[in-house]
Amino acid sequence: MILTGAEIQQNIGSNIKIDPYVPDRINPNSYNLTLHNEVVTYEEVVLDMKKPNRTKRLEIPESGLVLEPHRLYLGRTIERTETRNLVPMIEGRSSIGRLGLFVHVTAGFGDVGFCGHWTLEMFAVQPVRIYAGIEICQIFYHQVVGDICEYSSSKYQNNSDIQPSLLYQELSSEAEIEDSQMSLGFGG
Repeated sequence: MILTGAEIQQNIGSNIKIDPYVPDRINPNSYNLTLHNEVVTYEEVVLDMKKPNRTKRLEIPESGLVLEPHRLYLGRTIERTETRNLVPMIEGRSSIGRLGLFVHVTAGFGDVGFCGHWTLEMFAVQPVRIYAGIEICQIFYHQVVGDICEYSSSKYQNNSDIQPSLLYQELSSEAEIEDSQMSLGFGG
């Protein structure tokens, strides 16, 4: 079940923390989050899952920044959120989507216990100008059924900046385990 706006307000300060919190941003079943003044792009032509990829940071000027098609931009929310006993999720606002801007390509699902700023994976269908501080996406909350195991990953938990993919940390660990198993005569 998804929490209503009134229920989100009742949980502010206990199960839900949003900093800064602006009551006017509550919707019937979500809360609008705003875009920070920087984005990150990858400098590599081909991104490699097993390696850290070089990035470039761009500041969004007051006049706005044009996002070009066929390029991934990583942004982040101004707000830092913390969620207990609920599953947080983000979606782009419909007004943003109607401009052909995908705000999260695949990662809108949060985990119980996530604390930090949301990294936004933004992709434009056609050139679109974005502005810092705009209400870019909305966060909503699902109730949890069953025992709760809170998110505790060291990769993204308690972040304070835009987070490029850290998948290579998982894959390098798996490769190291496989290499050590091979050297010990396991596998193959």
